[in-house]
Amino acid sequence: MKSRLKELRAREGYNQTQLAKLAKVSRQTISLIEREEYMPSLLIAVRIARIFNESVENVFQFEEEEL
Repeated sequence: MKSRLKELRAREGYNQTQLAKLAKVSRQTISLIEREEYMPSLLIAVRIARIFNESVENVFQFEEEEL
């Protein structure tokens, strides 16, 4: 899974800790998602997308073999 999380976070001026608080997750979770080492649950993905006023599909792109 690819993620635009780091790009969107930079656009809005959030650091990882700030975004984590808004998304109700740990800073480590945000870091893992950005490094593509963790696939968030649907609930977390929706929360993050709403923070940036984006669709889940615009924040997270799934590779064909993952589907």
